[in-house]
Amino acid sequence: MSVVAALLAAGWAAFFLIGSSWWTLAVAVALGVVFSQLALLAHDVAHRQVFRTKRPSERVGRAIANIGVGMSYGWWNDKHTRHHNNPNHDDLDPDVQPEVLIWATESAWGRRGLKGFITRHQAGLFFPLLTLLSIDLRISSVKALRRPGLKRRGLEAALMAGHLVAYVSALLVMLTPLQALAFFAVHHAVFGVYLGMTFAPNHKGMPHPTGDEDFLRKQVVTSRNVTGGRLVDLALGGLNYQIEHHLFPAMPTPNLRKAQPVVEAYCARAGIPYVQTSLIESYRQALRHLHEVGAPLRAGEPARAGYDR
Repeated sequence: MSVVAALLAAGWAAFFLIGSSWWTLAVAVALGVVFSQLALLAHDVAHRQVFRTKRPSERVGRAIANIGVGMSYGWWNDKHTRHHNNPNHDDLDPDVQPEVLIWATESAWGRRGLKGFITRHQAGLFFPLLTLLSIDLRISSVKALRRPGLKRRGLEAALMAGHLVAYVSALLVMLTPLQALAFFAVHHAVFGVYLGMTFAPNHKGMPHPTGDEDFLRKQVVTSRNVTGGRLVDLALGGLNYQIEHHLFPAMPTPNLRKAQPVVEAYCARAGIPYVQTSLIESYRQALRHLHEVGAPLRAGEPARAGYDR
């Protein structure tokens, strides 16, 4: 946390020192990476890997997510909890619900127009679409804050507004309008792509459960670990040990690599599939799955009744 905070401060210091120059786009790239690491820290805090009790976890989580990143901590935490309870379940996991990308063939039937075009070519469009992920997180946060029921939504809205005002003011004061627009685009594109690339290898392309599985199988079979050593550990924030993380979500990230051989050996004895791949292979499997899901639309198959989404 100290290292990421120092990098964030250094990034903004460089932004103000460089001032009105196209060299600030290099700072935008660096801050995109730092913002992704901030989001990974918010993830760990939300799982109570850092603080054992709820109150400090929520306070620090809101400081990192709402102020540092500019998205709603409460909304994301609720969404992510539902994902952990039922990973890859077509009806219960919000991360695989049919939206822009489709992860189940049944959800692809009946999609027309722009949605149909995206579904037909979603494997090729996956990385370009990730450039919009940061914007989508903010839009979803605002929508959640407008609905009653979210805890401390007034506070969260104020913190997000503070982030937005400070961010936009810094860009408009220090840069020309064109430079400000370019900085915003580059910063959020890098942030979205990097953040999406940390989560995409974990479950995409893995089996979709029915909900009848026991806890162990539901968490292990739907998850994929990514190998690659300490550099991958750092780049993915420990999410490369996705199986262990889903079994023990409150386990601090540095300990997941220690739990990995124990869990793998246990799964081997129990006859439970335990999947590990390289980082590149994990993306290849996810993209192959996206391509296969869009196959019915590319083949021109008629829409299935009840699936016009």
